[in-house]
Amino acid sequence: MNSYWFLVEQGLDKLQDARAIRHSVFVEEQGFCNEFDEIDATAHHLVIYSGNTPMATGRVFQKADKQFTIGRVAVLKSYRGDGFGRIIMENLENQARVLGAETIVLSAQLHAKGFYEALGYQAQGEIYMDQHCPHITMEKSL
Repeated sequence: MNSYWFLVEQGLDKLQDARAIRHSVFVEEQGFCNEFDEIDATAHHLVIYSGNTPMATGRVFQKADKQFTIGRVAVLKSYRGDGFGRIIMENLENQARVLGAETIVLSAQLHAKGFYEALGYQAQGEIYMDQHCPHITMEKSL
C-alpha cells in the first residue's frame, strides 16, 4: 500500500478533491445523475491522498440523535483493491464517534454489501432502487 494522508473538512466546498472523486466514480463511471445534494454543505468529508494525489473520499453526517450516516464512499479505479475503502470507513466511523455517534447507517450499493459486512455492518430491510442501481440499508453499532 502507498503511504497516505487524509484531510477532513465540514462542507464539500472546502474539499474540491472530494467533489472530483465523486463525479469521476458516481457520475462518469456509474452513471448516477443526482450525485450532489444539500447534505454536502454540512457533512464532514474526508479525502485520502498519496502525496498530492487524491485517491478516495466519503462523508459522514448526523441523521438523528446519536445516529450518523456514512455515504458517498468512493475510491478512484486505479486505487481499488489497496485497502483505501476500509481506511475511509474506519476514519469516517472515528469522526462519527468524536461527534457523538452510537450507530452508523448507510445505503450500500448491493454489489458492495459484502465489503460493508466485513466491516461489521448488517443489512436492514429490503433491497431498493436508487436511480438505476439496487441498494440496501446497512447498520452498525459503534
